[in-house]
Amino acid sequence: MRMKRIFAAAACASLLALPARAATKPASDNTYEQMKLLVDVLGYIQDNYVDETDTQKLVYGAAEGMVHTLDPFSQFLEPDMNREMKTETEGQFGGVGLRLNMKDDWLTVLTPMPGSPAYRLGILPNDRIAEIDGVSTKDMDMEDALKRMRGAPGTKVKVKIYRGPAEAGEAAWKPKDFEITRELVKIESVVWKKLDDGVGYVRIIEFSAKTADDLADALKHLTKEGASSLVLDLRNNPGGLLSAAVETSSLFLGEGKLIVYTQGRKPESRQDFTAGAKAPYETLPMVILINGGSASASEIFSGAMQDHKRAVIVGQRSYGKASVQSLIPLPDGSGLRLTVAHYYTPLGRMIHRDGKNKNWGIFPDIAVEVTPETEAKLYEQWEMIYAKDKKPQSMVKPDEMVRDEALDRSVELLKARDVLGVLKTEIHVSTQAAPAAK
Repeated sequence: MRMKRIFAAAACASLLALPARAATKPASDNTYEQMKLLVDVLGYIQDNYVDETDTQKLVYGAAEGMVHTLDPFSQFLEPDMNREMKTETEGQFGGVGLRLNMKDDWLTVLTPMPGSPAYRLGILPNDRIAEIDGVSTKDMDMEDALKRMRGAPGTKVKVKIYRGPAEAGEAAWKPKDFEITRELVKIESVVWKKLDDGVGYVRIIEFSAKTADDLADALKHLTKEGASSLVLDLRNNPGGLLSAAVETSSLFLGEGKLIVYTQGRKPESRQDFTAGAKAPYETLPMVILINGGSASASEIFSGAMQDHKRAVIVGQRSYGKASVQSLIPLPDGSGLRLTVAHYYTPLGRMIHRDGKNKNWGIFPDIAVEVTPETEAKLYEQWEMIYAKDKKPQSMVKPDEMVRDEALDRSVELLKARDVLGVLKTEIHVSTQAAPAAK
């Protein structure tokens, strides 16, 4: 469910400017005659359907069906979905800072987000949420629960939770009431840590408006801690904003290099996106990890690095999503996410997956095959649990973890590069110092 939601929310909503619609149509165009069919159908339903109908639902259904005929990534968004889309791409929202899941038919806290209001109040992983503002959560779906939790910063929400050791049985669980003041909660898009031998590790979860700044901050901390090379993990990153992919690429590419270009239906619609004159991490040795869940903005970034020979790509072939969507607001608060162009890598590769293109996706420079079972376990291992005054830990117990072969291979490559660099320097110095043969 989460992957489906992420793909819906993060499939490169590039917000490209669109030309104004023409006010008139050629005489040969029978669009308006065809539109009369929809009006007739709506009229027949309103007059004759066995039950009373909601006209707005009928219109939304027609719009959704129309857009559905285009491609898998264009989408009509009802007002609630449109607001959720904006939240995902902006990278922050008003709320309490809880990530929830369903466990044993209970709405359960997976983890509070570090630093959030819920975290500071001491709400813990595995707390069961019984009521939100006095409304029972029994039979409440996740979407409704999240909607009730979110709201304008400064407003309050009352939550009743049950807490107790899982082995004690439900009768032993104690109720606790919290009144939480909502704040602006930032969606985490970057996680990082320092590995052994001077290797930094950064995973970009998705490309939101805050990603480039978050990545720059992570790299600043890593270099201060002595990291001299980088593994950038884009596995299972479904994409996000085109602008975020360009800004992130500009941290590693300078000299005005082309990062990506987009091309719409008309030849004059081409747009080039280039790096700045200088990049702060232009010479940092880097390996990029990708897999079949790396899509859209992830492929823009890795494709640019590969074409400019800026990094080594390790892992599995990426998803192959190279269409660009614009998010168009509509007067009633709904929205239209419409495919308006395809993007191309700097060398002109169009990597979109379709029936005509056999070379879809970004191919790794070094392939590391991983079974679906291992991939699922790795994805679960990445999920971190936070609790107040405790060190963050993985959802998976240490003795149940699996080896991350692709990450290990990446670290080995960077270590080998360092060793070879030292050997090359020593050989060069030795040659320079050696006396000439007589």
